[in-house]
Amino acid sequence: QVQLVESGGGLVQPGGSLRLSCATSGITFSNYNMGWYRQAPGNQRELVATISTGGHTNYADSAKGRFTGSRDNAKNSVYLQMNSLKPEDTAVYYCNAVHRVIESWNYWGQGTQVTVSS
Repeated sequence: QVQLVESGGGLVQPGGSLRLSCATSGITFSNYNMGWYRQAPGNQRELVATISTGGHTNYADSAKGRFTGSRDNAKNSVYLQMNSLKPEDTAVYYCNAVHRVIESWNYWGQGTQVTVSS
């Protein structure tokens, strides 16, 4: 059974930081490209960052310079360090895993809430 479990969300003041974690099980983690997405109320889910099997990262323009994605294949986990948080970063953040070859092997976590407010 595949599981992706996000953690690390919460309430933070503008300018603050949070580190999201996504622990996976039931997949060969090293074969999966990982992604972080977010969805704010009334909005579509949007891509925040991707972390490839080789550790290469790409970011949405809104995340560049503030967010850093990383992975630890030994821990089957992926992370998103978020700094200089803004109220517009408020959303539910989701972890996504897509097999590097078989893209239909595509899994999502349940999400973790991030709220940026004073």
